[in-house]
Amino acid sequence: MLDEVALDAAIARGAERAFAFLERLVAAPSTVGHESGALEVFAGELAGLGFATLEVPLSPQIGADPRAGVVQQVPGPRVSVVATTGPESGRSLLLHGHIDVVPAETPGRWSSPPFVPRRDGELLYGRGAGDMKGGFAMGVLALRALLEVHPDAITGPLSFLAAIEEECTGNGTLSAAIAGVLADSVVVLEPTGLDLLVGGVGILWCDIEVDGLSTHAESAHQAINPVDLLIRLVVGLRSWAAGLCDSHPDPALAEVTSPYNLNLGEMRAGDWPSSVPTTATVRLRVGFPRSWSPDDAEREIRNEIAAIVEADGGFPTVPRTRLSGFRASGYWLDPEHPLARGVARAHEDAHGTEPVAYSLGSTTDARIYVNDFDTPALCYGPKAHNIHGIDESVDLSSIVAGARTLARFIYAYYAHGARTQP
Repeated sequence: MLDEVALDAAIARGAERAFAFLERLVAAPSTVGHESGALEVFAGELAGLGFATLEVPLSPQIGADPRAGVVQQVPGPRVSVVATTGPESGRSLLLHGHIDVVPAETPGRWSSPPFVPRRDGELLYGRGAGDMKGGFAMGVLALRALLEVHPDAITGPLSFLAAIEEECTGNGTLSAAIAGVLADSVVVLEPTGLDLLVGGVGILWCDIEVDGLSTHAESAHQAINPVDLLIRLVVGLRSWAAGLCDSHPDPALAEVTSPYNLNLGEMRAGDWPSSVPTTATVRLRVGFPRSWSPDDAEREIRNEIAAIVEADGGFPTVPRTRLSGFRASGYWLDPEHPLARGVARAHEDAHGTEPVAYSLGSTTDARIYVNDFDTPALCYGPKAHNIHGIDESVDLSSIVAGARTLARFIYAYYAHGARTQP
């Protein structure tokens, strides 16, 4: 029987060690292509827990897989890391996290350097602290305490994956799954505010390049500025995206105000203030309904671009569109699925209330397990602030609270499996 008092005491004792691990992770910048330092920190911490660690290469053939995102032009070799423990047979569980973080734009506007972890009361600041290195700290804190109090609690295979490229393709997790890093159930330790994230929309990244007619700025009134054309194109696409809620209603997204956001993430044009640019390029992230495949979404976007250009009449050439990252289908796990009910029960045991199950207008690597490997997966993790923004942070107390849930869930998951295995 689980000794909850001893377990919670062990979690409390281990909190500072987990926070120090999180600080080391944050201090190892792990933007795309630069993940090795943070992966070494992760591998070292899990090895200290008695886990075996293994590098899982990003498959060089991943771009040919129809489930993959567009391959990023990043020098290799590229790897994720999986840590494993427990018997080789029996009920299996995979804890999942992504080690990559988004860049820290305008670091001078942060209250402190983005890759120098800083504590202020219950918050720990730094790029990736919330999304999602705090989840790694929560997972390690739960595992260390559970193994201290109940050394024999894990009666089947348990893996902990630190994946790359979650923020742009999902190809790190897909490569690992293809290589056999799978389990009967998956818990993704994304920041969910200690609720259950069970679904997300489809996501596509695309680049659009538009031609103009360049000239000296003195004659700009007679030229065609491609930046102006792109602005008109993006306005039209945003209007189209906003209409998807009415044309493709989804009950799981009823509480999401704007699920299909079209975000202008990057824009490039010109080389001189007194010259009208020849071309302009915009990089977009487009949300789309779960009822569409990525191929459906690409076709709809291209059709809408063509319609906007034809109605406008001011484009000298047809814009060039190419996919550049995510090709992610939407996903959903029924909140009544045994995995979701198991995590919800563990949370209620730890905190006295049931967590809320919800979907978001974004995606996680949980979709890969649910959609492509028929494996139940959901997200549960700490409370984060300003993810992808300035002064990103994680609530340290929520890491402790989440560890109490996760440790209870892992114990019950294997105890139940031991009773039901033949």
